[in-house]
Amino acid sequence: MPLSALSPFFAAIPAAHGGDVSVQRLSAVVLISVVAGIMNSIAGGGTLLTFPALVGLGIPPITANATSTVALWPGSVTSMWGYRDALTGARRWALGFAIPSLVGGAVGAWLLLHTPEARFAALVPWLVLAATALFIIQAPLMKAVRARSGLSDGGVVDTEADARRTSGFPSPAVLVCQFCFGIYGGYFGAGAGILMLAELGLMGLTNIHRMNGLKNWGGMCMNFVAAASFAIGGLVDWRVALTMAVGAACGGYLGSRVAQRVPQRAVRMAIIAIGLGSGVWLMF
Repeated sequence: MPLSALSPFFAAIPAAHGGDVSVQRLSAVVLISVVAGIMNSIAGGGTLLTFPALVGLGIPPITANATSTVALWPGSVTSMWGYRDALTGARRWALGFAIPSLVGGAVGAWLLLHTPEARFAALVPWLVLAATALFIIQAPLMKAVRARSGLSDGGVVDTEADARRTSGFPSPAVLVCQFCFGIYGGYFGAGAGILMLAELGLMGLTNIHRMNGLKNWGGMCMNFVAAASFAIGGLVDWRVALTMAVGAACGGYLGSRVAQRVPQRAVRMAIIAIGLGSGVWLMF
């Protein structure tokens, strides 16, 4: 069904910012949300695509951030489902990991709800540039983490050791780190997945699929409570969020199933260019 056929549906849904978004522009946002869902599933950084796109539609920054969080959440659910086989035996660890993710996400969402629009608009360029910097250093950061774990880039993944490390509850250090990442994720989100991957690597995990599954689980938890808070607070532009959610869900599942077949270098370079360009554009 073409999006143009849904025009009456979109028209019936009130926009949180009181403006209007054409069906043609929504179509472009759907495509962006598919790519964002794939990126979040594999490595994170999807918000660097969706947030500037929503601001470009004329949506105020806080509403754009809240709408992006709500729209991308279904993608975290489908990507989690795609990685379910890689999480066998990690039930207790995942349950413990969920607690600081949920609490931190709630704190971050509360902070956003109590941040004046003008102040958040002033912070946005720096948040985008900081998230882009995290994305840029992700590859060397993960290389350093792997070296610390005793693995070279061509090293052998120790799945048995990973299973042992994630068979019980997380350590207090992991819980504290995840709580801090949850606050950041609930407040803005871009780059939170990168931080979680580094955290899991420093734990000694070597299986990127298990790491991605756990990272997506943590992101799903923190974004769930943040999305609920934003929805209750009336910050979400639902016509945009519902449209984007479809694309993000498709992209999240697709990315989780074909992660090793995606030519990531070209995509990463595009994300970096968009992040830097968006940060400068938002600044001026």
